[in-house]
Amino acid sequence: MSKVLIITGGSKGIGRATAQRFSEAYYRVVNLSRKPIDLAGAQQIPVDMLEQDWLAGCQSALLDAVADAEQVVLVHNAARQDGDTVADLEGDAFRDVLQINLVAPQELNRLLIPHLPEGSAILYVGSTLAEKAVSGCASYIASKHGLVGLMRSTVQDLAGRGIHSACVCPGFTDTEMLRGHINNDPEVIAAITANVSHQRLIDPDEIARCLQFCAENPVISGSVIHANLGQIER
Repeated sequence: MSKVLIITGGSKGIGRATAQRFSEAYYRVVNLSRKPIDLAGAQQIPVDMLEQDWLAGCQSALLDAVADAEQVVLVHNAARQDGDTVADLEGDAFRDVLQINLVAPQELNRLLIPHLPEGSAILYVGSTLAEKAVSGCASYIASKHGLVGLMRSTVQDLAGRGIHSACVCPGFTDTEMLRGHINNDPEVIAAITANVSHQRLIDPDEIARCLQFCAENPVISGSVIHANLGQIER
């Protein structure tokens, strides 16, 4: 069986762990990102999803990648997280975050859905902040809330096609994005993990395993899965 994983932002963090896990499960991996993926056998398609016409230069390569596939798993993983609030968020900055986190996934959907065989999956990587909010990252929160809505629309609009969808919402995961956002401050990490029932950060491979489970089990279609080690609400 020819199985293909198409993933955005697969060069690091959750994306890299996901690419590795699917590769080990005999999927052909196609990664879309600015930075190349360090994974033997993976196909790298260099893109900058911030650009309005980012998809134009890679349409042929993507369609070729799925042309003979018996199953395609599309994982919308790439994301941008800025520090901003509703009091200072400017329109251009907001548009940039929405372009990467929400518009680009739908552009990719529109291109690939007509070519996805029955048994395929469209998976979205959300966030704990996809269904709640904290201060200081308004654009990211709004975009991740929108991603849940896009997943739910995917399920409704593709009913009867044999294509399932879900949104996996990681908690505090040990990635370059998280550590960069908190300036790798050990005190902040300690404060974060104190609010997690398991008292630690999530390993990216734990999220990758969750995504693989979703890809292989259509029964979860429509689900928002909070993969967060049990966050403690205070």
